[in-house]
Amino acid sequence: MTNTIILIPSRMSAQRLPGKPLLKVNGLPIICHVVKKAQEAQIGEVIVATEDEEIFNEVKKNDGLAVMTSKKPKTGTDRIWEAFQKLNFQNIEYIINLQGDEPLINIDDIKNLDNLTKKNNCMINTLATNIENKQILKNKNIVKVQTDKKLEKEKFSVAQHFSRAVINQPENIYHHIGIYEFSITSLKKFVSLKQSLNEKKYNLEQLRAMDNDMTINVSYAKSKVIGIDTQEDYIELKKIMEYKN
Repeated sequence: MTNTIILIPSRMSAQRLPGKPLLKVNGLPIICHVVKKAQEAQIGEVIVATEDEEIFNEVKKNDGLAVMTSKKPKTGTDRIWEAFQKLNFQNIEYIINLQGDEPLINIDDIKNLDNLTKKNNCMINTLATNIENKQILKNKNIVKVQTDKKLEKEKFSVAQHFSRAVINQPENIYHHIGIYEFSITSLKKFVSLKQSLNEKKYNLEQLRAMDNDMTINVSYAKSKVIGIDTQEDYIELKKIMEYKN
């Protein structure tokens, strides 16, 4: 086993689009598309962490691995920590938290995140890509990240701020992609912290880290990703993925 594993938090009770992990595209649930992408990256073991038996059973039925968690975790990151403790893996140094609603994530971007994280001993590293449509700035379903310097392919920057809506386009603002790589030490510290006021206000768990002076590095992703937060997002995803086939 490598020293990295990929954990994918998933639950049926998403507020904006309940049941979205099991919505199907090309006959396969969204969560299973994400699992297959993570497996193709060949970084390490890929496991879905879920509180729902429906998701657990569907992942297993489609040749994936899953672990049941309690309903206590308040965020996806808290959920993957509970799953990691339950799995009791040895000699793991890094955990990738991959969101279960981004089936279009690029395999090379996942690999690049892992390479840069290890090469630079990052505590927390995430991905972001360019904003080409200014309407994205106002879309509260798409998270934006502002960095201290311009993102480049083989380098990373440092997150200065995460937000859901941006009125004016500041310098070095990017479309954030829902994937994080944590060192075990940083993940353990993160889940030991109480949810911050900003985290609760904006429903962005990464603000817990920012509010507690934990550095979040940001690496460049070459591909655009659609997070599935609404019925409209789901319809758009089906158009893209089913049209390809």
